[in-house]
Amino acid sequence: MLTACAAARHLISAYGGTLRTVHVHVRLGAGLATEAGTRRLSVALPNGATVDTLLDRLAELEPGIAAGLGAALPVVRGTHARREQALSEGDEVALLIPVAGGSARRTQRERRQQWQ
Repeated sequence: MLTACAAARHLISAYGGTLRTVHVHVRLGAGLATEAGTRRLSVALPNGATVDTLLDRLAELEPGIAAGLGAALPVVRGTHARREQALSEGDEVALLIPVAGGSARRTQRERRQQWQ
C-alpha cells in the first residue's frame, strides 16, 4: 500500500510532472475533533486517492488523531465507505468513532427472547 506522499510522487511521474489533486472536506467525530482542535478540515489529495490515502494524509497533518484513525468509520457522501473507495473532488468524508454501551440489566439471550 502506498502512503499519501508515495502515491503523490507516483502520480507526478505518471502525469509527466503535473500533479492533479482532489479536495475533500472532512468532518471529524467528537473524539477526533477534540484532539484535532477542530470539527472540519479540508484536505488536498492526489487524483485517484482513496479513503485509505485520506487517512494516511490526516495522520501526517494531524498527528494527535493518528492513533484513532484506525478505528474510525468512514462515511462518504452519507454512506458507509470501504477504505479502498475512491474519492472525488468535493467529497465530504465523515470520520465517526464507534461507541460501546447499552444496558447491562438484561443479557443478550433475554433481549433476543422478546423477538422469538
